[in-house]
Amino acid sequence: MWAIDVGTTNTGVARWDPEAGQPRLVALPDICRAPSSEDPLEAPLLVPSATEARAHLDFWSRLGSVGVLRRNAFLGSLGMIGAPALLANHPYPRPSFTPTFKQALATDPLKPIARLGHSALSARDIARLFLRELFRSVKQHTGSRIRDLVFTVPVDAYERYRMELSSAAEANGVRRVRFADEPVAAAVGYGLGLDRERTVLVVDFGAGTLDVALVKLSARSAQAGRSIVIGKDGAPLGGRLVDAWLVSEACRRLNIPLEWIERDQVWMSMMLDEACRVKEGLLLSESETFLAPMPIATSDPRLGTPPLTISRSDLVGVLEAHDLGARVDACVDRALAPLGAGAASAVDDVLLVGGSTLLPGFYKRFEERFGRSAVRAWKPFEAVVYGAAAFAGDQVAGHEDFILHDYAIRTHQVGTHEPEFVVVIPRGTRFPSAKDLWKRGMVPTCARGEPETQFKLIICELGQDHGSERTFAWDAQGGLHKVGGGSVGPRIVVPLNESSPTLGRLDPPHSPSDKAARLELAFGVDAERWLVATVRDLKSGKVILNGTPVVRLL
Repeated sequence: MWAIDVGTTNTGVARWDPEAGQPRLVALPDICRAPSSEDPLEAPLLVPSATEARAHLDFWSRLGSVGVLRRNAFLGSLGMIGAPALLANHPYPRPSFTPTFKQALATDPLKPIARLGHSALSARDIARLFLRELFRSVKQHTGSRIRDLVFTVPVDAYERYRMELSSAAEANGVRRVRFADEPVAAAVGYGLGLDRERTVLVVDFGAGTLDVALVKLSARSAQAGRSIVIGKDGAPLGGRLVDAWLVSEACRRLNIPLEWIERDQVWMSMMLDEACRVKEGLLLSESETFLAPMPIATSDPRLGTPPLTISRSDLVGVLEAHDLGARVDACVDRALAPLGAGAASAVDDVLLVGGSTLLPGFYKRFEERFGRSAVRAWKPFEAVVYGAAAFAGDQVAGHEDFILHDYAIRTHQVGTHEPEFVVVIPRGTRFPSAKDLWKRGMVPTCARGEPETQFKLIICELGQDHGSERTFAWDAQGGLHKVGGGSVGPRIVVPLNESSPTLGRLDPPHSPSDKAARLELAFGVDAERWLVATVRDLKSGKVILNGTPVVRLL
């Protein structure tokens, strides 16, 4: 019941928890990115896909590298991976270090990407070393060896890439290896119901690339871990490129010639790291201070400039200056081209994965084009590996078909007229449900002190803390908020139908002095995830609404 999502920048390890009935990320504190006070996103329990081969092995490590023992025991260490490897090689990387191996493994597994003494290390060598140390850490922290494993793979992955992952896993003692296409894993990880065929747009925007895939998903194909590709496109866009744009902007404002930094690999690496920190901070705060690192020895007075304040609007300006939105739209358009006219309406669901989907304006772009009820984006780091863990636990079917957010009606307190939010459909609700899943009497507010002649139902989506797991939420203006993960923040309230509320007339009008319940409200969810409302006037006995669809839920 183990799953691994090998990423260009980070790798996730998860397993299916049969008692809780859900996937869990595996905590590997010795190699994971540990959240800190300087980490505004509270980095999840992911392992940097970085590896350093060890030059001098002790007796146990040499013994543990032998084939039979390597498959059955983890004796000693053959290298360093994850966060320790990054830290030990910053800012001066050693020849035996490589920050990533996925792309090389997929395209040219024999390509040398590191060097240990006089020996070249290929992408295949590094992948086997990385997985060996990863499996070793899992054994140390969970007491279990990985014997049955699911890997996620891109939809356009060649069989050679699958073979390389399979052979690397088997060399380290895995007895059964399966694969799940990343769109399938993302769909299951986001709780997408696959009881019928669905057309799904998966947008993977990470550190190095933007990959867009339009796929057909069904229960049968998902059980096999496969998807049917309708269209796809990509571009060399990602978080690292945005970091470079921020470095260029900082140099311009600090009056530091960019070519100076570009000539110094170490200086450039330090500037990019600082730009990444500032960028991530600006996702959730209005401004950040860019502390430009300086070379060790310099006499140029321009390099003594004060810290630079960069605002979120500055970041937005940088993205606009480089036409990021237009370039994303172009990739999406090309992927949707096979659907022809009206492509957006033919897409059932949009899944956003990868940390760069949190950039300002990215979510809103898809919300405006496809509708809020179609876009799933709150687990950009975990969705793929969560879905793979469900696949590993044979839980692809039956793991879905529930409402994923809380939904409430907005009412007003009598006297103060302050808004209140009454949850009518809690997260986790299975659908279709009874039409009167939630039922209650209501007294019209009569906010102006005059008889009320009509009522309106404002349905709101609530983003709120439901425990230790960190997710992301977007407000009505498209602003990003972190929800949960040990932090207590404001509840995010997004009115879904404020511009066109559901209206009904009260005949006769309701008097302000009448404190008895006038309306009986009932809510449920139909098979297509529509919130349906039934409203009865208790005074006249008239049914004003009868199972009427109001808004579509996630």
